[in-house]
Amino acid sequence: MNPILRGCCLLLIVLATSLMIRGPIHGQTPDAGGGDTVPRDVREMYDRGLQYLVKTQDETGAWTQGSEMGGGSTGLALMALLASGEDPNFGIYRTPIRKAIRSILQNQNSETGYVGNSMYHHGFAMLALAEAYGTVDDRDLWEGKRGQGATQRTIGEGLELAVRCALTSQKKNPLGAWRYSPDARDADTSVSGAILMGLLAARNAGIEVPDEAIDKAIGYFSSMTGPSGIVGYSGGFDGFGESLARSSIATLVFSIAKRKDLKQYKAALGYIDDQLEGSASSWPEYARYYQAQALFQGNVDLWRKWNASTIRQLKSMQKEDGSFTGQLGPTTNTSMALLALALNYRFLPIYER
Repeated sequence: MNPILRGCCLLLIVLATSLMIRGPIHGQTPDAGGGDTVPRDVREMYDRGLQYLVKTQDETGAWTQGSEMGGGSTGLALMALLASGEDPNFGIYRTPIRKAIRSILQNQNSETGYVGNSMYHHGFAMLALAEAYGTVDDRDLWEGKRGQGATQRTIGEGLELAVRCALTSQKKNPLGAWRYSPDARDADTSVSGAILMGLLAARNAGIEVPDEAIDKAIGYFSSMTGPSGIVGYSGGFDGFGESLARSSIATLVFSIAKRKDLKQYKAALGYIDDQLEGSASSWPEYARYYQAQALFQGNVDLWRKWNASTIRQLKSMQKEDGSFTGQLGPTTNTSMALLALALNYRFLPIYER
């Protein structure tokens, strides 16, 4: 064979092999869906925040700062790392990403699939595994870990177990939703939002989630959403007053479940649109995390306006070490602040429109 032709063939083989190793990257590019570019302030804040998370991750792959620690906190930090737009298999966050995934899988009950000490943690951990599945090449996940007692499960196996736990819990619940315990017989919209987003992300990733399970959960959210768009916490749509976070959760789950036809969706979206200039009076980090996604899914023009204001607000709040403070501890506060900014990258599958 001609030497030049042989060289070209070898180059094509190398490129094809590289693409196969990398696997599919399902997120959108930063300018997908409208030509937006990532603002410099966002890139700088995000990089500093991730540097803080990487520096404070312990050897087990978890984070131990603050009171709200567990599989869910690790999951949120993992999603912040994945959402940066860096290649999770060859980029600068490759090692902390794998450490975080191993931590979640090692802390998952091998029989029930339960992650953490509450269904809150389970929901966020399940969502993180769903976002990692198909994006992170886990063939080397347990490399060098043999003989250390690690549960050497793949991401897909862990995600399927987590989904099974959530579905089993739902079947026990007469409301078709979730609360803190997997055996609970009551429910609230906050925990249910975390679990339902995990299930929807798992379904989007190709894991089997019955339509009946999604329909039951959406029915619960519909029953908790009033005509004004106010979403109750537990026990009726007027329970515990107004909440920007809960109305954002409802808007988001209706959107991702492709139920924008519901009058409850329109009411909840209208409520958070009306509150665009306001701020949450309680749990602002939590509200900001969900409001970003809800507005992006519901009305991207309103999201752009909200996003510009939020960038300025978070820039003034970020500490010198890159962290954010608040009620949930530095790890969870930092992760949620970064994920509120992550729509600018649009790299996580769940952030696609």
